[in-house]
Amino acid sequence: MAGKQKGSGLTSLPGVGAATAKKLQAAKLGTVAKIAKASVGDLKKAGLTVAIAKKVHAAAKAANNAKATAEKAGKKASDSAKKATSKAKDASKKAGQKAAKTSAKAGKAAKEATQKAVGKGQKLAEKVVEKTKSAGTSLKTAKDKDRKGDTIKVPKSVKDMPWFKKK
Repeated sequence: MAGKQKGSGLTSLPGVGAATAKKLQAAKLGTVAKIAKASVGDLKKAGLTVAIAKKVHAAAKAANNAKATAEKAGKKASDSAKKATSKAKDASKKAGQKAAKTSAKAGKAAKEATQKAVGKGQKLAEKVVEKTKSAGTSLKTAKDKDRKGDTIKVPKSVKDMPWFKKK
């Protein structure tokens, strides 16, 4: 960048070379914005011909307007990006809060459903126990009083059996 001339921004305008840029610098019109603000008469006083002065003035105005438009567009884009970011953050925060509420509701509903299922299971178990108790009392086994004759005595060993005994 050290090799660039002071008026190199001016040389980007059509009709402005190194010599014309020096003339404009000498007339204190060293920037495109200053040339755009100056009149054709001021450019003529700087040493430009009328035709070149009109051409340079028009190009400087167009470049200055383009720069201003680009700056406005950049600012609008920046503002829009900031707004979009802010809206996205707000939406994300709201979604998080909504999800938390929904999760809490779902947890509460799951807890209630679990309690309901446990209650039904307990009622069913109680019914089964009641049926089992009543079934146990309704089945009567034959007792000794229903038997005819003596109760059978089972020997503990072979020696206790009647055929083993010696007289």
